[in-house]
Amino acid sequence: MQNNSWRWMASTALILCAQPALAQVAPGDTTDTGAADEIVVSGYRTGLAQARDMKRRATGIQDSIAATDIAAFPDLNLAEALQRLPGVAINREAGEGRRISLRGLGPDFARVQLNGMEVLGNVDSPQDSRGQTTRDRAFDFNLFAAELFSRVDVRKSYAADQTEGGLAGTVGLFSARPFDNKGFRAAVGGQIGTNSLTRDVQPRFTALVSQNWGDVGILLSGAYSRRQTREEGFDTYRWRLNNAAGSNIAKLSAEDQAAVQSGTLRFARGNRLSVWDSTQERIGLTGSIQWKPMPNATVTLDGLYGRFSGDRFETHLASRGGGGSTWLGGGGTFAGVTYPNATINALEYNDQREVVYLDVSGANTATETRRQDTKNVFRQLVLSGDAEVAPGVRLTALGGVERSRFSIPLSDKFYLETYGDVVSDYRGGTYSLVNTYKYDTADATRWHARNINIGASYQDSAFDNAKGSLGWDVMPGGTISVGGEWRRFGNSGYGQGVDNVLLPQFRSGAVSSNIAAYARTYRDYPGQDWTVVDYAKALQTLGVNRADYLGTRQNVFTVEERTGAGFVQYDWDQMLGALPFRGNAGFRYYRTDVISSGVANVGQVTVRGDYDGVLPAMNLVVEPARGLIVRAAAARNINRPGLGSLAVNGSVARDNGEVTVSIGNPNLRPYRSADLDLSIERYFGKVGYVAAALFHKKLDGFITNRTINNVAFATTGLPTSLLPGLTDTTNVASFSRPVNIGKTDITGLELSGQSDFTFLPAPFDHLGTVLNLTLIDSKFDYATIIPGSTRTTLEGLSRVNANATLYYQDDRFNARVSGNYRSPYVFSASPVFSTLGKDQDITGYESTFYVDFSARYTIVPGMQLTLDGINLTDQRERQYSDSTKRLYVSTHSGATVLGGVRVTF
Repeated sequence: MQNNSWRWMASTALILCAQPALAQVAPGDTTDTGAADEIVVSGYRTGLAQARDMKRRATGIQDSIAATDIAAFPDLNLAEALQRLPGVAINREAGEGRRISLRGLGPDFARVQLNGMEVLGNVDSPQDSRGQTTRDRAFDFNLFAAELFSRVDVRKSYAADQTEGGLAGTVGLFSARPFDNKGFRAAVGGQIGTNSLTRDVQPRFTALVSQNWGDVGILLSGAYSRRQTREEGFDTYRWRLNNAAGSNIAKLSAEDQAAVQSGTLRFARGNRLSVWDSTQERIGLTGSIQWKPMPNATVTLDGLYGRFSGDRFETHLASRGGGGSTWLGGGGTFAGVTYPNATINALEYNDQREVVYLDVSGANTATETRRQDTKNVFRQLVLSGDAEVAPGVRLTALGGVERSRFSIPLSDKFYLETYGDVVSDYRGGTYSLVNTYKYDTADATRWHARNINIGASYQDSAFDNAKGSLGWDVMPGGTISVGGEWRRFGNSGYGQGVDNVLLPQFRSGAVSSNIAAYARTYRDYPGQDWTVVDYAKALQTLGVNRADYLGTRQNVFTVEERTGAGFVQYDWDQMLGALPFRGNAGFRYYRTDVISSGVANVGQVTVRGDYDGVLPAMNLVVEPARGLIVRAAAARNINRPGLGSLAVNGSVARDNGEVTVSIGNPNLRPYRSADLDLSIERYFGKVGYVAAALFHKKLDGFITNRTINNVAFATTGLPTSLLPGLTDTTNVASFSRPVNIGKTDITGLELSGQSDFTFLPAPFDHLGTVLNLTLIDSKFDYATIIPGSTRTTLEGLSRVNANATLYYQDDRFNARVSGNYRSPYVFSASPVFSTLGKDQDITGYESTFYVDFSARYTIVPGMQLTLDGINLTDQRERQYSDSTKRLYVSTHSGATVLGGVRVTF
């Protein structure tokens, strides 16, 4: 049914958009190659032309996206817009773009600035396999609606006047401002849509108003959207070597019995049919006031508020076992229920000795009902200005404050458990699973309550920034700039809650595990129903008050970075012989102090660290012929360590007389890189260009946990008061902390271009295309820094990224269809071990190809009908376990179509 649904929506979108296109083409109308000037450069073409001109004028390596008009950004989501640019790849959450990877490096390596100020706003993933509640420096682009912004710049080469960091590059977001337009302008828009899986009504509204009164202007804008999302599919708990101890294997052949008993077969630790539902609400508000106190001076005050909330429901039908092992094994008694020993009736395994078919009687099975409430609130206020304070002398300044809070006040799980006969069949391929349950999984009388986990977590980020520069013209076409910057960044948080809330009471018989009073049947998974719980009713029936279990704060951490920096840079725009020649060269000095506090198992710990450095940078641009540009850049840059690595909350313990220490490391140095770039670009027509950019990065300072044995306690840098009897010379049997180690190179090639098809006969002369292809190569032997890992591509690096857009535009109608391809990539290179051996060396994602569609039809000047289709092919996200690519997670999220109207005054 779902497949028919998305096909119907895709067909409807194409039909609706094709009709206006044909209606606007007059019979016999033809345009020859020389009629390029007759093609109207408006709408989507205007955005392409503006972005091309920004790229052409830039001194460094840069790509841009421009809105064609106020509140008219070309994509619904910033991440989805960025994926159209060369070198940019994205990951998605419930089909919507979430984070970016730039030039093969993961989201932590791309710095994001909003109106000139660095921005950090985290919205986590509902899936553990994607790093739920992981703290990092990455920005989640689904926090803001794209309509709030007028421009996005991606600066891929570094200059000394840029804030250090963002080793992969800097993404600059710019909200709309009143001086962008003259006089009064306003725009309102609304869309209603649905998704092929949720079948809900999804409203989306935007509004913007701008007014200038000569030297003063005010702009206000807002965006609101609400939608239900769903990801559904199946997943495993990874795979593990297992000898099925405690299971009855008498029905197997002698050969299969020997194979099982050898412990060399690898079983899925269990598997799940899974659904992740969320009701998401996004609100964004911007305000901007601009003032020109004199002809050569402008002062701007920008404010932005964003709130992204989600009411999540998650459920699974899971084959599982006690202790997190595979779902085979012996029985036992729980809450008065006796479970039989599992019996393996039949199995098959492949050449890698992975069990791909398993028929089990008495299999342990569970359902999980999970609820989460999440909210991310972001606030930013930035005051900036520039002025010509004397002839040839210009002053620029910026000061801003930013606060963000991400909270999950409710994150609870309720487990039910039973046993029965189950067949699991993986023989359809790596990303296949067919479970056959030989009993009614929706029969509530078979199920018994097992346990409740109660949790909550909170995270706050604060950023204060002040910077300024003074530039003066020292000769025609030459400017020297000096500047300084101060930044304070703080990140803090804590968790609450407890696992196994009811386990002791169940085991003692003090609480009944009967679920008749609060059971219900989940019926929304295709082809399979199962029993879950009405969560609120369950807590009431069992007499569980959540507040009683939240208790004291756990895993408390605070990390604060204070940075001072200064730069000197020379910019020029002159002639090199007969050739135009421009560029900049300079260096930047920075010093960062780190204060990290946390609660170890024995009390409060505070550790300080610092680092500094000098970063030279140079960008050169020469135009050997009209329309031909050659760029070269060389620079050093850094990327600050991950937030989790800097936090010192950990443990200092004594066991049988041996002292062990495991803690974070505020003395970590940043990642460092030496970058070389070369770009050749050819510009033609009103929107056309082709470009080839080659880049190479030498990276140093990879961070991972390292354990050393038998060192003096003074080596840890911790106070001796943490345990009785500690001295600086006390032997530490095991000292574990993150350290800098490891080097690698990244080399890549970006090919891009765009053009109108004005050389074709009408109506095809209204067509055009945007294309890019990025090829990247880099491998790293993670075993040198992570024992048990392997040599593979860098985490987050896809070797191939490609985008293709075909667009049509005449004076009233424009439409485009876009395809985005991302090749496989490694998500994590950290291995996972058990007492039986190594479960996996890496996890990663398979390739994806997303298809999106957008159309605009002008009814009358200032009024447009809009139609957008997202993920029209319902692309699956497939995550694998181990370099042998065993099934980990396979989900899909449906296709979304939205239609509406936009009015501009």
